[in-house]
Amino acid sequence: MNSEIAEIIKAADTREWKSIQLDFGEEMLDINVPANCEILTMPSMPCVVDSGEAIAQALNRPIGSPTIVEIIQAKKKPVGELTVCITVSDITRPAPYKGENGLLLPLLGLIEKTGVKRDKIVIVIGNGMHRHSTLEERVYMYGQEVVDNYRIVDHDCENDDSMVLAAQTKRGTQVHLNKIFYESDVKIITGLVESHFMAGASGGRKAVCPALVNTKTIQFFHSVQVLEDPKATNLILDGNPCHEEALEVAQTVGIDFLVNVTLDKRLCMTGVFAGALEEAHQAAFQAMKKSVMIPVAQPFDVVITHAGYVGRNHYQAVKAAVNAMPAVRENGMIVMLANNIDVEPIGSQEYKTFLHLFKILGPDGYNHVLEHPDWIFTKDQWEPEMWGKPYRKVGTDGLIYCSPQIPREHYDIIPGPSGYDVIDDDAQFESNREKAAAMLQNAVIYAVHHPRFAGQKPTIAYIEEGPYAVPMDSE
Repeated sequence: MNSEIAEIIKAADTREWKSIQLDFGEEMLDINVPANCEILTMPSMPCVVDSGEAIAQALNRPIGSPTIVEIIQAKKKPVGELTVCITVSDITRPAPYKGENGLLLPLLGLIEKTGVKRDKIVIVIGNGMHRHSTLEERVYMYGQEVVDNYRIVDHDCENDDSMVLAAQTKRGTQVHLNKIFYESDVKIITGLVESHFMAGASGGRKAVCPALVNTKTIQFFHSVQVLEDPKATNLILDGNPCHEEALEVAQTVGIDFLVNVTLDKRLCMTGVFAGALEEAHQAAFQAMKKSVMIPVAQPFDVVITHAGYVGRNHYQAVKAAVNAMPAVRENGMIVMLANNIDVEPIGSQEYKTFLHLFKILGPDGYNHVLEHPDWIFTKDQWEPEMWGKPYRKVGTDGLIYCSPQIPREHYDIIPGPSGYDVIDDDAQFESNREKAAAMLQNAVIYAVHHPRFAGQKPTIAYIEEGPYAVPMDSE
């Protein structure tokens, strides 16, 4: 910690500050914040009383679609010969799959009751451009019973041998799709519907694109022209190029059935939506939309947030930073806590390379490289581009990223200040939780007393639900 920061923290008077709690994995961190800190929190949504019953009702009374049983029976093929493919989310999404009260066992049981043979059912993990799953993650996400008794396959966006050219969109995108999914007689997609900082909402069509396509197919979806479109943002579907491209891909491929869920701020199930691709997803979207919006009359000087479950690595944590943008004023400050527990706490080697390039060139310089006609699209280029959005608003020194799992020396490739910049160089901690609390507490103290505020008392807010909340201008 340099002497200037150390002096600011040492001189700060925090005696009148109040305590708040932040999510840090399965634990909570306690820190103190100024007494004028506003808590921005999502509206309370009731959890379903019996999730198992809610799933059963959704499957038996689908939205805009025949039931799964009717769909299977209508196929022009003996039931015993039918192949079924179910797509599932990977570890980055807290979709409730496992156990009797999760999505998979009731869904699989219903399919098998029709006469479909178990060895004809394949579960494909829609990794999109993420890494493959580990056995431990599969058990955690889908349950031991499913892992032991069903074939589970990771989608690999870079393995062209596992793809088939399935269609072409009106924009000219050639859709190279997971071959197992495309060739299955019955195609079922599942997932979680929450706000999404590019596609408006997750779930629905995203279980196909980008989840099951190759890097070339994703090129338009993750291009600079799309990601910089003002409608490619949270809670906007109409006119959103990300949404429209993904939807057209899914429609062209053909989806037999969809099962999506919504969750509350504590990841408790609030709804189950099953049925037709568009109708069921739209119902989930409308329910989710009402639960995540937080009106903000005026942006704040300092905003505290956390990366939640989704922020398993730096690559994923950008969602929290982008979602915080409407709550923070130009040249304000964002202080973020991230529980980067992934085996690669920053991200893939490719992402690290792009992140370092972003740090060197800055947001605009980085985008200029991506827009050059000779540039060849690469799968992880888009996340640093998204990091550019909050950095443009608060400046390269205006976002303090606090993650104890990333070693100090690895922050050399990450833009902006980190939690290590506000703790003593020789400080020792018994746990990552203790280190995270020290980082975050000092980061808040430093942000509140940052020289950019010229001694004035800044306004400050804490986004309680982190990446799941969507602060919006209330005017």
